[in-house]
This record gives sequence, C-alpha cells and structure tokens, in this order.
Amino acid sequence: MTEKIIILDFGSQVTQLIGRRVRELNVYCEIHPYNKAPQLDETVKGVILSGSPHSVRDEKAPTIDTTPFLGKIPVLGICYGAQYLAFHNGGEVNASLAREYGRANLKIKDIDSPLFKGIPFESQVWMSHGDTIARLPHGAHVIASTEDVVNAAYSIDDKRAYCVQFHPEVFHSTFGPKMLENFVMDICECHGEWTPASFIENTVESLRTQLGDDRVILGLSGGVDSTVAAVLLNKAIGQNLICIFVDNGLLRKNEFESVLESYRDMGLNVIGVDASNQFLDVLAGVSDPEQKRKAIGRTFIEVFDAEAKKVSNAKWLAQGTIYPDVIESVSVNGPSSTIKSHHNVGGLPEKMNLKIVEPLRTLFKDEVRRVGKTLGIKSELISRHPFPGPGLAIRLLGEITREKLNILKDADAIYTQALRDTPAPEGWQPASGAIPSGDVLTLYDTIWQAGAILLPIRSVGVMGDERTYEYTIALRAVTSTDGMTADWVHLPYDFLAKVSNDIINKVRGVNRVVYDVSSKPPATIEWE
Repeated sequence: MTEKIIILDFGSQVTQLIGRRVRELNVYCEIHPYNKAPQLDETVKGVILSGSPHSVRDEKAPTIDTTPFLGKIPVLGICYGAQYLAFHNGGEVNASLAREYGRANLKIKDIDSPLFKGIPFESQVWMSHGDTIARLPHGAHVIASTEDVVNAAYSIDDKRAYCVQFHPEVFHSTFGPKMLENFVMDICECHGEWTPASFIENTVESLRTQLGDDRVILGLSGGVDSTVAAVLLNKAIGQNLICIFVDNGLLRKNEFESVLESYRDMGLNVIGVDASNQFLDVLAGVSDPEQKRKAIGRTFIEVFDAEAKKVSNAKWLAQGTIYPDVIESVSVNGPSSTIKSHHNVGGLPEKMNLKIVEPLRTLFKDEVRRVGKTLGIKSELISRHPFPGPGLAIRLLGEITREKLNILKDADAIYTQALRDTPAPEGWQPASGAIPSGDVLTLYDTIWQAGAILLPIRSVGVMGDERTYEYTIALRAVTSTDGMTADWVHLPYDFLAKVSNDIINKVRGVNRVVYDVSSKPPATIEWE
C-alpha cells in the first residue's frame, strides 16, 4: 500500500505548496480541510498542520481533534498549526506587538534536532503571522529562534511534534525544502517510492478494474492534462477509449491539424470534429468576455454531445481533472468566488447520463508533465504552455471576426515560434514544472505562459510612403508556479525588437506591437 502524508488545511493560501514540496520527494500526500479529516490507517506516516488567516485566540477559530494522531505519528505544525498545538496543549499565544511578516534570520538552538539536519546554523525564513507563541506547552523546548521571535521553532518530544512559526514551504525560506525533507524522509521514515512510473502502473491497473470492458468517451483539448489522461486510458483499455477533439476555430494557427495528427501517431482512437463555423457564427456580434465564455461553453456541449451520441454503449466520460481542481472544490471556505467562467465540460455528465472517470485527479500540473514524459508523449505536447479553454476568443478583445482572428493567429504564431527558437540568456531557469523540449534551453522553456493579444483599437502608422490605420498587438509572457500569482518576464530588448518587426512586416493589418509589463495581481494573466 502507498505510504502517505496527510496535510490538514486551515485555510492558508499556500497549503498547496506544502503538498507540492512533499510530492517533490516522491512521497504521496493528500490535502484535506481541517473539518473533513480522513480516517487514519497504517499507510499514514505523518500529519502536517497548515497555516491559516485565523488566530487561535478567536472564538470561531478552526479546531480539530488531535487525539487520532498527536503522540502516535510524527506531526509538523506550520504557523497556525504551531500556534494551535501550543495553545491547546497548555502554552500561551498572544497578539504580536507588530505583525511579523517577511524575511527573518533563523538561528538554530538545538543542533541535534532532526528537523534541522544538514541546515546551516543561520538561514533565511519567511514569517507571516499576527500572533506569537509567548509560552511553550509542557514538555516542549525551543529548537530555533529569530531576533524577534524566541519560539520560532519548538518540539514536543514525547508527542513527536515539531512546530515552526514560519513557512518552510515558500520560496523565501532558503532551507525550507530541506526541513520538509527531514520531516518526511527522516522523522516520518518515508521511502520516496511514489514515482511517475509507479503512478502509471498503479493507475493503469486501477482503471482496468474500474472500467472493465466499458467504453469511455474523452474530450481532447490539445492541452497537457487531457493528452496525458488519454494516453493513460489508452494504455488501460485500448480501443474502448473514444477521444473527441473539437476544433472551435479558436485554436492557435494550424493547431487542429497538427495536434490531431500527433494524436493519431500515438495510436489514440480519436475523432476530429471541425465545428469552427458553428462557434464563430454563435460568437458573431458578441463583445462581452463573460458572454463569449458562456457561448463557447454552451456550443461545445452541443457539438460534443451530438458527436458522443454516435458512440454506442458508452458508460463513462473521462476528464482531465487535476489535484488543484479537487482541492479547490472541497476547500475550507468552499470554492472561491468566480472571477470568470471557465470553459470545461460542465453539464455533460448529467446530459449524457455518464459516469465520471478522472485518472489525473491526484496529480499537480508538474506531476502530470512528468507522467507524460514517462509515458513517452512527445515533448512538444507535454511542454506546451497553458492555453485558455475559450482559446483565442479571450485574446481577441471585443467582437470576434474571421479577419481579426486570422490576424491574431498569424501574430501569435510568429511570437511563439520566436520564443521556441531563441536560446535563453545564461542563468535563466526552466519555468515551474517545465520539461524543456530540446537540449538547448529556450525562452519558451523559461516562461509559464505566453501569447499575443489583439487590441480593439487602431492607430496611425507609416509604412513606406503611406499612412496606415491598423491594429495593435500586445505581447504577454509571465512566470508563475500555479497561475494564482504571476510576474511579467523581462524578455531581452533585442528579442522584442525582432518579434515586433516580424509581426508588423509579415502580418497584414498590424502596425504597432506593445509588451505587457503588469503582474498578477493586480492584473490577470489573460486580458479577458
């Protein structure tokens, strides 16, 4: 049976990062809301208590019953988790005189603590809390301090509990990953056997048991998630998987034909449906971004359902749901408020009376790529940047016409190819979870997401001896780890100059190119 670490989420915005750090050690973990803790069995090797926006002193602060695990298996309390274990075991937690937020210098007090094995006496950590532990609980002792926080880390030896008031999971805690490794691998004695190869083997076996001889329908999008899900299912049930790839007319230039050919070369049983005219007719005259998304989603369901009805005896609908989607759906505070509608297959299972199968529901995005690589999927497919479900509809601001769509496709193709062809400057690193597609690291490999946007404005320009009045293209490129926050990429000026020149010279209808230098927040990655 697979050994695991359970992470109980008290509402921290970075709880997913804890899970990702544990998974990077090839150890399986699950994130559960604190109020929906699972039953623990012999496969659970340790429990991690996350941070929280709440104070343990609040009347309605999140509370849990720690008796099933405290003192029985190792426990790591992070920030709120550390304060919770102190407060509910006889310690004292008070409001800080000043909110402790940002970088701090951690000094180890107990050099024999297994949590700090292999970590320098002093290192940088990241604080983010309004309370502080004034008195430790009975049986606890300090293992590390900062200048302002005496009890920055402590342990309760007889309860096998280790607690830190900083966040080891975030980038700014320099040796945070090593602390988590010490907890998971040494203190919890995990073996790190949850690899892409073991996931594939276990998942294929599980899918065969679950699906038997039933037929399964999967909607392919050309993206990483649906592609990896398709190959896994194909490995499990072969030709009983029927894939449907719909061209909504809003894919990138020549994408439908090239991706469809790749799918068929991989041995997938795939049906290509060119419904581009149907989608573009529905979008005619629509300018509002939310209305675009709804029109695309509604039309997709109609097209997909009509095609799926041609498949006899189908019992299942496969989806490329990944773990962040699962976590979000059962989060402590419920699903987040909708910033914008997402184009997916919502409504299809009920409409088609099919059961759902989600082979990737336990994986983070970077793990999906690693599984895809192990499955032998072409790097061009698994290294692709995220692409919005509504496609170029939300990168073409305002009303969509075929003329403007062709302009955007041409500009985007020039930009994307230039990113793929240009070596990254020395010192640049691959984007989070990226799998470089060649021996030479390119600009494309270092970017989380990039694309061209057609703005709904025209400006005056001069080309040759003539004045022009044509469209503006905005270029976007961001770095991110999960899409929740993002920073704009400082692309080299000479690269931007060449791309701008190529787009203006080669794409009829464009006379101006600009570069987006806004981060998320306050902006979003996409413009609509």
